[in-house]
Amino acid sequence: MSPLFIPILALSIPIFGMLFAAWKRWIDLKERQLERQSELTAEKSAQYAAHVERLEHRVRVLERILTDRGTAIADEIDALRALPDAPRADFPKGDA
Repeated sequence: MSPLFIPILALSIPIFGMLFAAWKRWIDLKERQLERQSELTAEKSAQYAAHVERLEHRVRVLERILTDRGTAIADEIDALRALPDAPRADFPKGDA
């Protein structure tokens, strides 16, 4: 056995301990980053789900309006077509 083995071993143990501690801190940092990212992703997912829910509700309301009043709207449009052309006060006459 070499006479340098014991001093090298004595110095390498603390060096490996410091490297292990640095590696452990790096792993802990990465875990915290992943946890934070997953929280943000979950929050965005909930926001998107709420937005989609609102849009679906609006589409359902519009579908109901169109299907429930579809014939009534068509009758109103036909009644408006039957009216004689009269000048309207809300639109100015001119070269448009």
